[in-house]
Amino acid sequence: MKGLTQLAALTALLAGPSWAGGKTGTAPPVLSHEHGHPTGAFTFKTPEGWILGTYGPSPPILEARSENLIVRFLFRPEEAGYDSLHVDCMLERLAGPMDMEPRVKYEYDFLSGAVGERRVLDSAFVVQYDEPVMGQKAWRQRTVTLVGSGESLCVMTYCPAPRWKKSKETRALLDAIVHSVSFRPWR
Repeated sequence: MKGLTQLAALTALLAGPSWAGGKTGTAPPVLSHEHGHPTGAFTFKTPEGWILGTYGPSPPILEARSENLIVRFLFRPEEAGYDSLHVDCMLERLAGPMDMEPRVKYEYDFLSGAVGERRVLDSAFVVQYDEPVMGQKAWRQRTVTLVGSGESLCVMTYCPAPRWKKSKETRALLDAIVHSVSFRPWR
């Protein structure tokens, strides 16, 4: 049964957003603002009102956030080992390693496939933090890693686990932001 669940998740990743074709009965979210990565390598879309910023060492991580939803983008202008990069990006958490439970609860892990010329890995899991982060202790994190065409990108989404479970609209919104990523020729 677990294999069928993983196959369904990978099919959804490769096919497009979960709201496409009316599959969930949820209207597609309005992503009215397009943002470009500082390198010009890719763009992505968010709804109005999302705040963008960067943090971290080189290369910096671009972050978009709104109302307890966070999407982070780690871009490298070279092809990295996609499984090792994926693991590194899965460890990109909302608090330090000593401030969370050491074990995470996986929804699915290391689903692989391809989108165009890029190899893809996808994992989703729940992290339990010791202290509330933005008012919540349990957060669902999804990490999608794309490697190919001389580039590497991790897209990491974060959502309070209770909100993820209860809101089709939230699931559709985060899925739509991930699927809005569009690579540009930049070299």
